[in-house]
Amino acid sequence: MAGAGAGGGPRSSGQRPAPAARRRAVVLAGVGVAAALVSAALAANLLSGRDHGLPAGAPSTGAVDHRPAETSPSASKTADAKGGSASPSASRGGSPSASAPASGSAARGGDAGPARGGGSEDGAGAPAVAVNPYKWEDPCSQHYLVDQQPEQVPPPPGEPDARGWVTALGGVAGGEQMLALTVQGTGRATVVLEDLHVRVVEKSAPLAWNDFAMGVGCGGGVGTAAFGVDLDAGRPALSPKAGQRDFPYKVSESDPEVFYVFADARAHNVSWYLELDWSSGDRHGTVRIDDEGRPFRTSGNLGRPAYSHPLGSSEWGPAQPG
Repeated sequence: MAGAGAGGGPRSSGQRPAPAARRRAVVLAGVGVAAALVSAALAANLLSGRDHGLPAGAPSTGAVDHRPAETSPSASKTADAKGGSASPSASRGGSPSASAPASGSAARGGDAGPARGGGSEDGAGAPAVAVNPYKWEDPCSQHYLVDQQPEQVPPPPGEPDARGWVTALGGVAGGEQMLALTVQGTGRATVVLEDLHVRVVEKSAPLAWNDFAMGVGCGGGVGTAAFGVDLDAGRPALSPKAGQRDFPYKVSESDPEVFYVFADARAHNVSWYLELDWSSGDRHGTVRIDDEGRPFRTSGNLGRPAYSHPLGSSEWGPAQPG
């Protein structure tokens, strides 16, 4: 949010202060003092404004619109998702943008969540990103590590209910975690998605918890715009899967793009998030993508006691090899 102000100092008797030219200025105080002997009035108006920007060196927690300061002050607009979050900021013509709720969902029945950009009728700001960190490639592909014994763990959920099941048990994705990102422009102009980066917050030994497999029977795979990342690597980076092309991509309000990210961890417990670089004309910025303000968590599950819940069974049992 930005503002500018102008003001004048005290003037001599007989002069009237000129009107102060200002834009969204905040009048802090006005003081009038009368002096004896002479019926002359002296008035002083103090006008001041302050331009609030992102503190230097502050960590990126959302999208920042980087435009020349002299032409377009920016105002923050934040939205987040039930399944993930990102906080873009953008404005046009110096008009502050209204704050969106801190939590929301692109589709309330699922686990995807939007991160709204600061677009306008004729331009585009940060793209909106709906994040689903509880996506499954097929019914039996996903594993979760839980720090409880099998008799204390309820039956596996379906994919739409995975968030509630995992959250209630304090679970963590085991071995691999799949994310679905739906990216959409917020104005008429095209937004270029320059690159998608992996940022590791913390890396430690794998969790010594029990491994629970979701579902039984395996299905097909995911087809388009799929990217993989080895979280065990010294500098994890996304790479296209199955012949998919790499960034950049283009999106608009009427032409969104869906990306699938497969994060793999075998030897570590990793806390991480994504950053999406974007540009549109002279605007550019970065959207942070995470799990409702928290990093994603993926832990290796090799050698952990593994359990499955076959169809028709009333309890968890040891998973069969293979």
